[in-house]
Amino acid sequence: MPRLLDRYTNEVVPTLVKDFGYKNIMEVPRITKVSVNMGLGEAVQNPKIIDASLDELGQITGQKPLITRSRKAIAGFKLRAGLPIGVTVTLRRERMFEFLDRLMNIALPRVRDFRGVSPKGFDGRGNFTLGLREQIIFPEISYDKVAKVKGMNITVVTTAKTDDEARRLLTHLGMPFRK
Repeated sequence: MPRLLDRYTNEVVPTLVKDFGYKNIMEVPRITKVSVNMGLGEAVQNPKIIDASLDELGQITGQKPLITRSRKAIAGFKLRAGLPIGVTVTLRRERMFEFLDRLMNIALPRVRDFRGVSPKGFDGRGNFTLGLREQIIFPEISYDKVAKVKGMNITVVTTAKTDDEARRLLTHLGMPFRK
């Protein structure tokens, strides 16, 4: 059982029941999935970037990424329909909790001048999105083998009905929000 899942069931659920006064344990918000996405617009000129990103995202998440392709052609970007322009992974269950634990306790503190995660990343429905500028903050990535530093978006999807519930859930789990 992942450490973060154990913490959720033993500490976070009772705290949220007390804070919000839920009558049923199934009302307590929980994390359903985590989506990690790397948009690679420069892959139009250099298709080898996709292969490197597939390998790096696979190492970071522990799961094989999918290649996302463009849906329509945009002449201004020299983009045709069907060209690979990104990689994505959707994590659920144990892998999701393991990834979140590594993100909050190992990777985010390695960011230079880190003062916390912006609390403005909520979408109004209880989901949280976080942007990272470089993939090298994860210890799985060897700095010497990285050809190009790429950013990524991490979306945490919860069953919370409001942003306040989701913010409390993530705070109790250990997400370092900025004051």
